[in-house]
Amino acid sequence: MKIRIITILLFVVSFLQGNAQKVDFGKVTEAALEEKKHPIDTAAVAAILFNKARTFFSYDPRVGFSINTENTFRIKIYKKEGLNWANYKVPYRIGYEKLNDDRVTFSDCYTSNLENGKVVKTKLASEGNFKTSINKYWKEESITMPNVKVGSIVEFKYVLKSENIVEFPDFNFQKDIFVNYSEYTTQIPGFFVYKAIAKRSSELIFESKLERGSLNYTLNDGSMRSEIVNFEQAKNTYSAYNIAALKQEPFVDNIENYRLSVTHELEKTQFYQAPVKNYSTTWEGVAKTIYEDKDFGKELQERDYIKQDLPMILKNIESPNERLDVIFKFVQNKMNWNNKKGYYVGKGVKQAYIDATGNTAEINFILISMLNFAGLKASPVLLSTLDNGIPVYPNRTIFNYVIAAVEIDGKQVLLDASNKNTTQNILPLYAINWTGRLINQDGTSQEIKLMPSFPSKKSTNMMFAIDEKGKISGKYAVYRSDYEAFAFREKFLGMNQQNYLEKVENDIKGIQISNYEIENSKDLSKPIIENFTFTADNECEIIGDKMYINPKLFFTQTKNPFVQEEREFPVYFGYPKQEKFNFNIDIPQGYELESLPKPIKIQTRENVCTFSFNCLASGSKIQIAITEDINKGMVSSDFYDELKSFFKQMIDKQNEKIVLKKI
Repeated sequence: MKIRIITILLFVVSFLQGNAQKVDFGKVTEAALEEKKHPIDTAAVAAILFNKARTFFSYDPRVGFSINTENTFRIKIYKKEGLNWANYKVPYRIGYEKLNDDRVTFSDCYTSNLENGKVVKTKLASEGNFKTSINKYWKEESITMPNVKVGSIVEFKYVLKSENIVEFPDFNFQKDIFVNYSEYTTQIPGFFVYKAIAKRSSELIFESKLERGSLNYTLNDGSMRSEIVNFEQAKNTYSAYNIAALKQEPFVDNIENYRLSVTHELEKTQFYQAPVKNYSTTWEGVAKTIYEDKDFGKELQERDYIKQDLPMILKNIESPNERLDVIFKFVQNKMNWNNKKGYYVGKGVKQAYIDATGNTAEINFILISMLNFAGLKASPVLLSTLDNGIPVYPNRTIFNYVIAAVEIDGKQVLLDASNKNTTQNILPLYAINWTGRLINQDGTSQEIKLMPSFPSKKSTNMMFAIDEKGKISGKYAVYRSDYEAFAFREKFLGMNQQNYLEKVENDIKGIQISNYEIENSKDLSKPIIENFTFTADNECEIIGDKMYINPKLFFTQTKNPFVQEEREFPVYFGYPKQEKFNFNIDIPQGYELESLPKPIKIQTRENVCTFSFNCLASGSKIQIAITEDINKGMVSSDFYDELKSFFKQMIDKQNEKIVLKKI
């Protein structure tokens, strides 16, 4: 499966006030309740028998237009593991700008069971409905259906109403369980132009028809007079049958990027007797809209708060590269991230600087302002983090993060001062997500590649001896650079050293570590280096007069991560990487070498992955050199069969044995 993005320009669309067709739940049959397993997905713990939704607009002269989404579900429970599908949650926004809070209303909530050969329905009581506060921006309405057991069918309906016309609700046809039938209808007044984007559009049935609509529109001229406004409208319906559950696979960036769905982006509005208001038809339009916001462009122009500190920071530093390095380290060390993402400031850069704490935008805006004040050309780069999806079309709402880009010596350097372990061109792992958008002051923008092209390296070196009982002892050293070093610092440097060593010993069964040392843990410009001595009891197998040793010892992979027959999604490795293993082995007295694994070198098409393995013996010593290269952070699913075969060959070679024979 490839990701297909379809753009549908909805120049005319629908109506109005809530004369929605009533969704008929239909009759729950005895046969449906008696069904023990799903006829297609026999392993399903539950299945959605149908999901019908409709998004339409209503108009109130006091508040204007609102978006309403009516959603109806019928779900069959097959196994006890599926009982949680009888609980449903709907998040909704509160406190957005000057708008009233969103509203969620559940209705027609029933559980059907077969009792003594008859269909018995239990209605949801008020105590099964809950409201929960998530944070200051979001709440959640949820239901817990009554009398649910294996075999039950639950059905419910809810309406989500929002005055926020900019954020049109997304609709997912594909769920985490099998869906028999899913249908989504949009009815949008001709005052609005939305761009619809469907992921995997070839799997959807699309229908559209023109209709006439009208509404009683109150004039915005102070007279409170009203007029009947007539318009042409399009009713668009998307549907799909027999949708397989979306299941997580190894090495996926964000599973939501590949869910069968439809989203909408507001392009412009043209209300009755009002001028056209454009939102985001082009990347330039997106960039201009964002930059002109007071919480973005104005904050980038704020400089007074840095004028006192910056001259002292840069005293006697003339080189542009040195200025870049000193300013970045200053901001990184001074500022503390409050774990809030976004590309708009909260309390503002000046207050954040005083407090030494801020969100992503505040910290990186401070960095950008300092760099520009120091004579360097720095700009903000908008991006979407891994958990937020891919910005595949001009869209201001997809972004949720901002970093800095500096042009120096004709090259772009990417920086994120909100993280204590980043360096130049080394971003947090969640930020290396396809592409970002660099925004210039004049409203222009350009695409910036976030995925690194250079390999991050890890090199493991060991010198060890094997005794006649198969126990090994020796020295271990590992070098990590770039993203390998960053990932290590993020995961382990905040951990107590004793706890870390205990974790290593637990992960590698039978190993005992002593004389542990770590170098460059604080110097981010240098590789992380670990050194320790070790012993291990379980790495050699003795059968009769022979000893069998895995060439990679406790680093040996035994299972291929790619086991599916087919791969739907791209394979995400995060970043290009090279891993090397260099082992020097002293064989035990009283033994001689009988056989070594043969050398091998394999590679995929276009050198996406390469693997080399070599063993050499000289007297009582064995040398092993292994190199594993993954040269792309993201690999197309077209390579899946090759990747699967490559990993199989690599793992098979690792599991070949060095054989020693007793003299």
